[in-house]
Amino acid sequence: MKLSRPEYFGSGEALAKDGTSAVLEQSYSQRVGGYADIIKPFMDFIIAAVLLLITSPVMLVAAIMIKLDSKGPVIFRQERYGKNGVKFSIYKFRTMRTDAPKYGVSPTTSNDPRITRLGRLLRKTSLDELPQLLNIIKGDMSFIGPRPEMKRIVEESYTDLERRRFLVKPGITGLWQVSDVRKEPIHHNLQYDFHYISNVSMKMDIIIIFKTVGVMIKSNTF
Repeated sequence: MKLSRPEYFGSGEALAKDGTSAVLEQSYSQRVGGYADIIKPFMDFIIAAVLLLITSPVMLVAAIMIKLDSKGPVIFRQERYGKNGVKFSIYKFRTMRTDAPKYGVSPTTSNDPRITRLGRLLRKTSLDELPQLLNIIKGDMSFIGPRPEMKRIVEESYTDLERRRFLVKPGITGLWQVSDVRKEPIHHNLQYDFHYISNVSMKMDIIIIFKTVGVMIKSNTF
């Protein structure tokens, strides 16, 4: 099953084009009490706790190297919007200089002068995302879901349709993140998030996890 192909989306694509947010909400509400609201959060918590324990030595080494590499805090915090529009602080290892705008446009290349020397390696290997395990344990995020959007973007430009992305917890990875158009702006490809929200299931989550591993292997090939 190729989740990254637009023709797979069916109803999700139609929702994005039609803009009928009520239909989207109804589709998701039918899953309340099942996998999406009981099993998935429980699995998120258990897996995140185990991974945090396993990766704690790596995180400790990364924290020490960040302090040695450049001035500034080890952890980068940024306010994002989560489920039901509740704001939370997302955690990442700091990969940019402290004088870089906190809510500026994200770097698109590793040659961006805002990125530190160690930051290039952390971003290349996705190790900068490890602190988000704490976000999952706290209940702010899930392993899989729509990308958590920055406060500035939501408050300045989000439409009522785009706010339907807040029906579920944001994720470290998701359907759009493993799609063929992941380098394009997410607001141009909302059907990916809408399809996930309307059809969330354990099977889909497992497929996305495997595809995420594939994407990481390809992008981290030196």
